[in-house]
Amino acid sequence: RAIRRPPAPRGPSDRVGPRCRGRPRGRTGPRRAAVPTPPRCGPAKAATAFCRHPEGRAVRLRELTPADAPRCAELEEVLFPGETPWSSRIFREEMAQPFNFYLGVEGAIEEPTPVKLLGYAGIGMMGPAADPEFEIHTIGVDPAAQRRGIARMMMDNICHIADLKDAPVFLEVRVGNDPAIGLYERYGFAKQGIRKNYYQPSGADAHVMVRPRQSDRPED
Repeated sequence: RAIRRPPAPRGPSDRVGPRCRGRPRGRTGPRRAAVPTPPRCGPAKAATAFCRHPEGRAVRLRELTPADAPRCAELEEVLFPGETPWSSRIFREEMAQPFNFYLGVEGAIEEPTPVKLLGYAGIGMMGPAADPEFEIHTIGVDPAAQRRGIARMMMDNICHIADLKDAPVFLEVRVGNDPAIGLYERYGFAKQGIRKNYYQPSGADAHVMVRPRQSDRPED
């Protein structure tokens, strides 16, 4: 599963196109939020949590660093062929933004393959610190590791971060990407509109989806 919003314009993907939100500039707020412990992963130390892979192997959730940019770019080439996939440079620049936070899941797909990054996700906080919004910039999982709970592990944390701030979460997802849309709907996202020709160069449209702030959602 993968989604993408275009990178913020820079000098010398699903990528080049208008955005409904811009990155915050000159706003107050924390530089980094620690990765909260996902509800079903037990204790975590710092920004790391361990979960059990459905096939019995452990995978690790952690904050991404610029050293992970090449692997993220490698996965981009696989997940977004022909859609101007992000380069290592773009990932490093996104990770360096003070209101962005990138996390990932690493592990071995099967024994005895080495441990590597299997999934990555990035979010940005926008608006005043007292009343923020979050936007999911990107989320993707290695095709060989899909349907094993890795996307859910990252979404658990993204939604938990937003709930700690009682903030809504926005994202764009390609029209027709039914598996991803179904995942987001299970997390309480609803379609809010269509962005025509959002993904370039394909010209594919995107759904805008929003997950309301916790205080605006009906109690379970």
